Amino acid sequence: MAKDPVRVLVTGAAGQIGYALVPMIARGVMLGADQPVILHMLDIPPAAEALNGVKMELVDAAFPLLKGVVATTDAVEACTGVNVAVMVGGFPRKEGMERKDVMSKNVSIYKSQASALEKHAAANCKVLVVANPANTNALILKEFAPSIPEKNITCLTRLDHNRALGQISERLNVQVSDVKNVIIWGNHSSTQYPDVTHATVNTPAGEKPVRELIADDQWLNTEFITTVQQRGAAIIKARKLSSALSAASSACDHIRDWVLGTPEGTWVSMGVYSDGSYNVPSGLIYSFPVTCKNGEWCIVQGLSIDEFSRNKLDLTAKELSEEKDLAYSCLS
Repeated sequence: MAKDPVRVLVTGAAGQIGYALVPMIARGVMLGADQPVILHMLDIPPAAEALNGVKMELVDAAFPLLKGVVATTDAVEACTGVNVAVMVGGFPRKEGMERKDVMSKNVSIYKSQASALEKHAAANCKVLVVANPANTNALILKEFAPSIPEKNITCLTRLDHNRALGQISERLNVQVSDVKNVIIWGNHSSTQYPDVTHATVNTPAGEKPVRELIADDQWLNTEFITTVQQRGAAIIKARKLSSALSAASSACDHIRDWVLGTPEGTWVSMGVYSDGSYNVPSGLIYSFPVTCKNGEWCIVQGLSIDEFSRNKLDLTAKELSEEKDLAYSCLS
């Protein structure tokens, strides 16, 4: 029996990430090859013409799973009835801008979009915030959409997770699909902690720890971490544009695993509302290792945290607490 279409909202849909993301959703990469979708695309009025061009291309691509397209500059129309919301739109930091200026602009964007989702989205709508500062934007959205369960509001650290998998696979010259259980802890920023302490690689001789195979703690504790932390900046330097293809792909990965479940024995990284696990202050949106089943995520418990890792976890939590204070000061 054919499934009912799922309504998926993409904000900032005329931008680089949106342009890469919407065809992936329409092709079934996000929700599965048998799941029809209706795309809701939102952007700001100056981008209305470009947004209409994206809609025209979606029609021209004749995606069998795509059952409808809503392209609008009206947040209420965009949010009405949506089951999944991917919040890509935000105000980017420009040269000469202070962090508080960027935060203030994003607080006002996420406050108004939260209110539209709160009033008009489908019950149990799942929300993924991509726009930076992603963790704190998600926290503001949660604040102003109180009827959306806190477990349904997440932010994207899957891009960093995938970057870490990619670095390990390149270093060991193995398939990226054979590497699993890296962790991104904390903020989607340069304080995030890419952790391979519990990561493994599938080899002909069975699963082996990454640290044993690489056997170079100096590289793993320094260059590997900074490469993942600063990968976005390196891509901007190379492309003169920020990551779009990889961000879109990882947003699909994040939602797909959340909705359809993670493979047995595998965890992924998601920015979720902290419950105090691993001594991370509650009340922050923080990236943890999670497993997903039946549309619910669950933080992986009981992993050992050495002193090096503890310091890194605390450092990124401190930055997130400062960001939270800054965001709340913009509300007053």
